[in-house]
Amino acid sequence: MSSVPKATARDSVPQRPTALMPEPQAWTGLSPADRDTLWRILNEPVDFVDSPTFHQQAASLTPTSDLIASTRPFCNSAEVVRNGTPDDLLGDGFAAYSSDDEAGIFLRLNYARYCMRQILDGASGRPLTPTEAQKLLALHACAEAARVEIVQSNLPLVLAMAKRARLGNVDYAELISEGNMALLRSADKFDCGRGFRFSTYACRAILKSFSRVVIRTSRYRCRFPTEFDPTLERSDHQDRNRDGVELDCIAELKEILQGNRAELTEIERRVLTARFALDNPTDDRGQPPRPLTLEQVGFLIGVTKERVRQIQNKALAKLRTALEESILAA
Repeated sequence: MSSVPKATARDSVPQRPTALMPEPQAWTGLSPADRDTLWRILNEPVDFVDSPTFHQQAASLTPTSDLIASTRPFCNSAEVVRNGTPDDLLGDGFAAYSSDDEAGIFLRLNYARYCMRQILDGASGRPLTPTEAQKLLALHACAEAARVEIVQSNLPLVLAMAKRARLGNVDYAELISEGNMALLRSADKFDCGRGFRFSTYACRAILKSFSRVVIRTSRYRCRFPTEFDPTLERSDHQDRNRDGVELDCIAELKEILQGNRAELTEIERRVLTARFALDNPTDDRGQPPRPLTLEQVGFLIGVTKERVRQIQNKALAKLRTALEESILAA
């Protein structure tokens, strides 16, 4: 009697298909979506976790058996098994699988992929026949449906573990994203024949993915110790040019005032000097002088504050004209 091979994690090593696409005349019954799916099947590794059940001659396992065709419903919350495993992270009311249902759906997933591998190996080096193409598509749909069922039923595990981890320095959305990817990889590599629950296996994989996020984040913060600031991305070239122009205008304005190139009268010079504190840079106490109000300047020269406003505006207009002429001449 031939010995039955023992299922191990090494049996999940992927193998790239070597079959070819069907001949164009065989595409009559294939929709564009089916053709794209078939092309993807033929260009991606077919990975499955082997099981002794797949190799038993007396086993009632065929591509049309209950292992492939059946779709088991979710268990209700009363059937949730809590035996000290990470299942207790999922919370009350979560619709999980019993041990038998979980093993059954993983057998459906891997047996569908096992049958796909058999078809692809049998068609190695030649185009697929229409019958083989239809079988491949049906098996692929069954495997994807089982995989989606597994992942959707365990998504709350990622959320619960992300909250339990309490990694304050890591973006929560990035944790969830990495945890979901780890959950998908776990569904592809989990061996239900070892006797463990999938949540136990996925829990460790999700924690490892969180560790990778922490390492990547710490490495990033070593290179970029500050938070992202959009203002740092904006160039200050225009601001520097504007500051330079203002400094040049101020220097030119001082020269105009010192040489009286704007032809200001004595009363206009006194008004501007008092209004903008142009006399002395500091007072007796070393403090910068404060500009006077219109009313204070009017009291000094003996006119009303409205008259001071008129004198000031006229003097400023002369300065502006002289400054523009100086800039244009330069």
